Amino acid sequence: MSSTAADMEPLTSGASNRIIPVLKTVRTSLLFIHSLLFSLLLLLLPRRYRSRTMADSTSPPSPSKSGKRRRLEEEDTLKRRALAEGIDMTTGNEDCRWNTFLFFGARRNALFVRSWLPITGQMKGIVVIIHGLNEHSGRYGQFAKQLTSSNFGVYAMDWTGHGGSDGLHGYVPSLDHVVADTGALLEKIKSEYPGVPCFLFGHSTGGAVVLKAASYPNIKEMLEGIILTSPALRVKPAHPIVGAVAPIFSLVVPRLQFKGANKRGIPVSRDPAALLAKYSDPLVYTGPIRVRTGHEILRISSYLMRNFKSVIVPFFVLHGTADKVTDPLASQDLYNEAASKFKDIKLYDGFLHDLLFEPEREEVGQDIISWMEKRLGAEYEQI
Repeated sequence: MSSTAADMEPLTSGASNRIIPVLKTVRTSLLFIHSLLFSLLLLLLPRRYRSRTMADSTSPPSPSKSGKRRRLEEEDTLKRRALAEGIDMTTGNEDCRWNTFLFFGARRNALFVRSWLPITGQMKGIVVIIHGLNEHSGRYGQFAKQLTSSNFGVYAMDWTGHGGSDGLHGYVPSLDHVVADTGALLEKIKSEYPGVPCFLFGHSTGGAVVLKAASYPNIKEMLEGIILTSPALRVKPAHPIVGAVAPIFSLVVPRLQFKGANKRGIPVSRDPAALLAKYSDPLVYTGPIRVRTGHEILRISSYLMRNFKSVIVPFFVLHGTADKVTDPLASQDLYNEAASKFKDIKLYDGFLHDLLFEPEREEVGQDIISWMEKRLGAEYEQI
């Protein structure tokens, strides 16, 4: 194993970059023992008692508890949505028109969406931003300014449980739901701008979402290409046992939070001001990762690693060589193994995880713009 791979931190919370030492907590260990004993007991019970026990164990919470929890979640969502609405989207860019709106996703959940559209010149294309785990779309205002200045329109969606969207803050019941919501938003954009080329951009776990979304033919046919920054492609649990029991825990106690996380997080940018802004942002989730969320990251990462050779969508993957959150070698493997005819990779020497928040963010943004323009030029030559 190379030194880069060996130095990678075990399962983290993605974009929030806090290490999750899953087996270091007594609570988790006790839950594992309890689940194991419970499973063995069920196997030993006669069938009639087994079915009764299963029915009891899976019975829903009392109406009063579930109703109170739902009200608290709704109140929290409204507070987060108000904060999301209050973010300044102009970022000194007067040459674009911006908007926020609620979009109802594949499961009819309300998702908070931002848009920035250039008001001068013909729009070259539209970039749909899918942020990383635990962050939100409002963090990408500067990148949107750079894109609109080059006549690219921008849409950015908050995942469920993130930013101004519905759901428990930081909780992701299924990344496949995020994939479906991404496809639904893209379809809406294409219906409104049928002749404008579209690109998907995904950061970290958002990169994994984008790569999986582009594997579906109905989504791929709407795209000119995808851009992945620091994608979460080779995520490993803190211990092999965690990977074995994660599916069970995600079903039994999906919202349970793993305690003992490194609250400070590992560095994701070499810019101190960018770090301070991120971790003081009330819309950035900084609590311990939840069981189901962690399992979903492991699941999508495993799926993508098994299917590198089937990737055919045009893509540009960017990664910092000093990234300790996601593995730059996995991005290199994607580039080497993918069957895509139009593909590029750029590894930034010494850069950390949040490439668009590094001191050289303008350079990274320009590399992305140049790649999209190259892709559009290649597509034009084929016509």
